Amino acid sequence: MRWQSGRRSSNVEDRRGMRAGPAGGIGLAGLLVVLGLAWLMGADPRQLLQLLSQTSPAEDVGPAPPPPSGAADPQADFVSVVLADTEDTWTRLLGAQGGRYEPPRLVLFSDAVQSACGLGSAAVGPFYCPADRKVYIDLGFFRELDERFGAPGDFAQAYVVAHEVGHHVQNLLGIADKVDAARAESTTGDANALSVRMELQADCLAGVWAHHAAAQRQMLEEGDVEEGLRAAAAIGDDTLQRRAQGRVAPESWTHGSSEQRMSWFTRGLQSGRMDACDTFAGSTR
Repeated sequence: MRWQSGRRSSNVEDRRGMRAGPAGGIGLAGLLVVLGLAWLMGADPRQLLQLLSQTSPAEDVGPAPPPPSGAADPQADFVSVVLADTEDTWTRLLGAQGGRYEPPRLVLFSDAVQSACGLGSAAVGPFYCPADRKVYIDLGFFRELDERFGAPGDFAQAYVVAHEVGHHVQNLLGIADKVDAARAESTTGDANALSVRMELQADCLAGVWAHHAAAQRQMLEEGDVEEGLRAAAAIGDDTLQRRAQGRVAPESWTHGSSEQRMSWFTRGLQSGRMDACDTFAGSTR
């Protein structure tokens, strides 16, 4: 990606080095139990952690020395540029529809972090919290994306950021509230299917951003799209389940298959239009 000359966002909040107290004192062992239960139930681990935190909210228990910044921290610098570019894209796109884009804040953390949605762990991966309108990322996930999931490259990382920002766009448009209400009245299987549609739409919105980053600011280079598709494929539910348990259980999917995620990202990338991302109408194929 050609990102070095891009604008840096002022909406980055660096909490790396701050230690988040575990919700309700569950500790690392308890956190692993929660993650295991979520996997078996096909549920979103963040929802279980949120329930625990609502009973006994976590608190930051103390700072550590601050991390390096600026040129000494190129990965954080990169994320700031990507975030700024999503701000420019969505401000223009929503403005053209008569709306107003309110950028999210992006929180960098290490290991665990307290959000308005509960305790977030690096084990869960990057996430968006609609309650505080913040994107949370442990930059160590990018190393996992490369070394564990075989999806290296700066555009693979940009796709992850753009996907979480896509959830923020859904929140601003009221889509997230409607889906949450529908999920609350649904069976587990139907609730999972709605979650898949939400995630695929966020993939498509990430593609919409990439379209405009390429067409208007020439940020993409040869091979970048392939990096993004590899990342989408690497974190498909079927691929993750096959790696973890040797079998695939579509009824428990919450994010969509590798093929679905690649398809919807490509749809947004090729069209550059938000109306191409209606995953709630018809099939998600």
